[in-house]
Amino acid sequence: MIIKNYSELVNENLSNPQKRLRKIALEALKIAIEAVKPGKLMKNALKIKKDQLLIENDKYDISQTSRILVIGGGKASAQMAASLENVFSNYFPEIKFGGLINIPEGLEIGKDDRLSKIEINYASHPIPNKNGLVGVKKMMDLVANACENDFIITLISGGGSALLPLPKKPLKLEELKNINSLLLESGANIHEINTIRKHLSDFKGGNLARHIWNTSRATLISLLISDVVGNTLDSIASGPTVPDSTTFEEAIAILKKYNLLEEIPQNAREILEEGLQNLELENPKPNDPCFERTFNYLIGSVKNSVEEVREFLTNKEYEVRYFSDSITGEARDFAADLYNIIKKERKLMNIQNINKLALIGTGELTVTIRGNGIGGRNQEMLLSFLYEAGKNSLPANLLILAANLDGIEGNSKAMGAIVDNTIIQQAQTKDLRKYLKINDSNSFFKQLETEIITGPTGCNVNDILLVLL
Repeated sequence: MIIKNYSELVNENLSNPQKRLRKIALEALKIAIEAVKPGKLMKNALKIKKDQLLIENDKYDISQTSRILVIGGGKASAQMAASLENVFSNYFPEIKFGGLINIPEGLEIGKDDRLSKIEINYASHPIPNKNGLVGVKKMMDLVANACENDFIITLISGGGSALLPLPKKPLKLEELKNINSLLLESGANIHEINTIRKHLSDFKGGNLARHIWNTSRATLISLLISDVVGNTLDSIASGPTVPDSTTFEEAIAILKKYNLLEEIPQNAREILEEGLQNLELENPKPNDPCFERTFNYLIGSVKNSVEEVREFLTNKEYEVRYFSDSITGEARDFAADLYNIIKKERKLMNIQNINKLALIGTGELTVTIRGNGIGGRNQEMLLSFLYEAGKNSLPANLLILAANLDGIEGNSKAMGAIVDNTIIQQAQTKDLRKYLKINDSNSFFKQLETEIITGPTGCNVNDILLVLL
């Protein structure tokens, strides 16, 4: 069972209709997680035909290379590496194969995902640490010593922005950590945060591709699993192998927007201001020659989850609507939108004579930290929804599930939570403002036993929202 507290979520005190709804929602969640397991995505993406590695419509003649180097990092990169190692061990045992990846501290490696040729380096997320820096420096040394006929394969997934730190000189790691903390607490969205990260890094923003071009000129194949809204490749782990569409000017504007320009360390300000004055310091753009031998492939995103969940719910006789693939903004603001969406859809169900309706949404919300409570973006949104709904009438047999498919969100141990009619009734006796005031959404859902606990899943895509009506 993926969901560790399943028995609490589907307990005997629930009515049969409520229990049935929760079982359907939790089964859909399990399907969503399994659909984006990195090993499954890698198996679907990579094919072998004789001496060729096939990715999408491209063919790579592996027999002509002397060595395969694997680097990268992210929450999903360990399982990606295990799958890749299995492919090369079985089909190309004569080729030298090895490398190093950075993965989150505490991420458990299953017995089927243990690596023998690719070194694992544990690093910190969401705030970078020294281990992450040490790992990235080793990666840069590895690729600098490659030959032109070598293949370098990077395994990139969400979380890589923090797990793969290499601050531009003279910026210190501790200063970079401070900047990350300020950004995460500011309410800035992930695109804005990554714009700044890319312009303070010698690894992100296409700079890994530039480094390989300037040293070995080896062929660079990058396999990416997206955790960003819209699946823009230069935002995934801040795009180390992808042309950077953002600029120093934008990075400075974002810091001004959140009143952070004077808060960040002086070294960072000087790097950004110098980059603004000197175009040669800008991250590589699409026409840069460093991308001539760089090939990027998006092998998975939350849309893989949506496709399989849609099929499951259709078989359960639900009318399924994927109402948004770009849920963004403040969690509290979206809660009000969701309340109105549910009211509107319920009216349409009556007009169109729909018996059962499932709404699916994906994206990533943000939370502006106001207190020292325990929570995460999906739990904050659901708690805000309860506050928004208040004592207003809501549809009978309503269930809302919101979850981070990584398995953990915010500073809680939960991936998200469930809200249904039972919770709506119980919420009316609680002081919800007290929890919202200090961002303490997890304490609320933990008390009512509807937090969802899985632990790290090894997946890393957008969050999923499921509404059953």
